[in-house]
Amino acid sequence: MACPSTDLVWSTMASEARVGLTRRLQLWAIKRLRRSRFLPVGMPDKVTDEDRLGKPFAQQVMVYFPTAKDSLYQLRPWFHALKALDAVHPIVCVFKDSRTAKVVRKETDFDCVTLARYGQLDEILSLSEIKLALYVNHDPVNFESLRFSSMVHVYLGHGDSDKGVSVSNQVKAYDFCFLAGQAALDRTLSAVMSYDAEARSVLIGQPQLDAAEKFEGEPSPDGRQTVLYAPTWEASQPSVSYGSVETHGEKIMQQLLGHYRVIYRPHPLNGVIRPSYAEVDKAVRLLAERIDTDVPLEKSFADADLLITDVSAVTLNWLPTGKPLLVTTPSVPYPPSRLMIIVPQLSAKDDIAAEVEEQLTKDPTKALRKKLITYYLGNPKPGVATKNFVEACTNAIELRDREWAEKQITGATGP
Repeated sequence: MACPSTDLVWSTMASEARVGLTRRLQLWAIKRLRRSRFLPVGMPDKVTDEDRLGKPFAQQVMVYFPTAKDSLYQLRPWFHALKALDAVHPIVCVFKDSRTAKVVRKETDFDCVTLARYGQLDEILSLSEIKLALYVNHDPVNFESLRFSSMVHVYLGHGDSDKGVSVSNQVKAYDFCFLAGQAALDRTLSAVMSYDAEARSVLIGQPQLDAAEKFEGEPSPDGRQTVLYAPTWEASQPSVSYGSVETHGEKIMQQLLGHYRVIYRPHPLNGVIRPSYAEVDKAVRLLAERIDTDVPLEKSFADADLLITDVSAVTLNWLPTGKPLLVTTPSVPYPPSRLMIIVPQLSAKDDIAAEVEEQLTKDPTKALRKKLITYYLGNPKPGVATKNFVEACTNAIELRDREWAEKQITGATGP
């Protein structure tokens, strides 16, 4: 007859075995899900490049992009500038989603690595000489990289805009922010407390515009003028939900179709937060004559005579075209700005066709908008912003080397 203590031991061992088996099955299922085609695109699959583990990066610059594939619109506009940087200071792009890395490998010549866990990044960086880290968004996972104090961390963003979210207290996490024009610096100075914006900001212009392929506009075959409707998404924060799809989308199509050729350019994230937004987005797609989802933004711009958009980066990128635009009136407050004071706003209650006709025939704010190009985008001369970007990265690397050397001396000799 077994003693009670023996029974307890066997019971405990059996329980641990069951727990161990359950955990192994969970890990197996997670791994299979990550490698399957059923994992949502908005969720990083965390499929590691095993052959890169334990090996140092040969480069000195890292682009950290832990976000999933559906956010690639944030990184793509930087490909041109990063290619120029790669020619001077080779870069490595670090991802948490192998599907994202696969796309970037296909579209660029960059060295792309997928690392699933923080410990893997820690191990490789401890073996490497990365001196500069670049970020195009404020993904919370950026903090896994921001912990490392041996490199300079620079926030690039993914397009300047008058959105409230363009000014964030998160800028304090980075050593420097590379900004487009004086407008971005003024925004930061006025909104971020206890932060030396002038010392921590570097104005470089808008390198994304240098990458823009030049397109000849293709007019409508029947001679109608073309209106481009390019709204933003509903946003994950209600306070900056400037998207107009639910309030304006169907009305724009219903009032303009037939009179104008209407192109709809939906935001890649439309409907990821609110199902109702996704439903209206579908309805607008059904009404539109053309849907631009697989062509560059510049192609949509070239084909359009007028833009209807929301408070977003699209508004600023349109400025150099010199063509008229209307900005929808959002349902939530937005920060005051020079552009929003000048540009005509479109309420959902307005006679949309009449407003479009007035702008196309008169364009009363054209001269005032032209004066804002440099304020928002810096020097618009092709190539200048890219050159400024590479030089700013070089300066950051040199600053890192000087400060790092000083700290090593101080650490060795004491205060």
